[in-house]
Amino acid sequence: MKESRELLERLGYPSTDFTRLPDSTKRFPDGAQYRIELPSVEGPVALKEMLDEIDRYGLAIHRVSQGSGIMLLTDEEIREMCRLTAERGMELSLFVGPRGTWDISAQPFTSSGQSIGLRHEGADQLVYAMEDLKRGAKLGLRGALIADEGLLLLTKEMKKCGQLPEDFVVKVSVQMGAANPVSVKLMQDLGAGTYNVPTALTLHKLASIRQAIDIPIDLYVEVPDNFGGFLRYYEIPEIIRVLAPVYIKFGLRNHPDVYPSGKQWENTNISLVKERVHRAALGIQMIERYYPGAITSKLGAEGLGIPKIVTGSVTN
Repeated sequence: MKESRELLERLGYPSTDFTRLPDSTKRFPDGAQYRIELPSVEGPVALKEMLDEIDRYGLAIHRVSQGSGIMLLTDEEIREMCRLTAERGMELSLFVGPRGTWDISAQPFTSSGQSIGLRHEGADQLVYAMEDLKRGAKLGLRGALIADEGLLLLTKEMKKCGQLPEDFVVKVSVQMGAANPVSVKLMQDLGAGTYNVPTALTLHKLASIRQAIDIPIDLYVEVPDNFGGFLRYYEIPEIIRVLAPVYIKFGLRNHPDVYPSGKQWENTNISLVKERVHRAALGIQMIERYYPGAITSKLGAEGLGIPKIVTGSVTN
């Protein structure tokens, strides 16, 4: 193994998973070590309920994300979600709409084909995804979730030619699946602004990824059942120390899969976002109890994909 490890080291990568977990000296642009994310906030009604709940708990939530996609939101709904988050200095990240599991192919639903997940099948679907991103940006959106390497590279090129704003945050979904220092560094090089690592990686494996990349890591500390169902609350202080800059992400176990969402799931979505806020409150108390010196961002901090408030008609 010596030859393989030496090659990794010459290329600037860790050659082994860390047995002693080093402090991360990397930070967000404002000097913070961690930020808080709440996922699966499906539409403006759920978002309003979530905001009321975080006010009741007195929490600072830096990013909210959504899974059903830009495609399934009207212009008015996107504008409203942008306005609600922009007014608070919060990042809003919406998934691109068309993807493998929304397509006519059955392969993503088979046991052997699940690895292709939310990738885009064919050139047309890439075009649809690009149109989704451009539409969202014109409506004020400054952050989106993607899960395809080709689209990731295209977002980099779209920024170069002015089809996406330079400050648009490209958040790579947990569905991408890159799980080692070299593959995640490749995602960074392709244009990832923040990367959601697989949910079951140990801190030792995650530490090796952190040493190889500079972008923020997103990590579920409560994991939806279809990604493993883990609860990693007592690890949060060490996650911050070792992986900064890191988004601490509160999913939820024991809930139905609501994607693609809509009015048929509205009451359920409201219950789910309220419980995610409760879980975030538990996690923040863990930080206060075991790592009170950890530095978090203020709302509106540099590097957050805070939407713009856009009024009037938006044309292509």
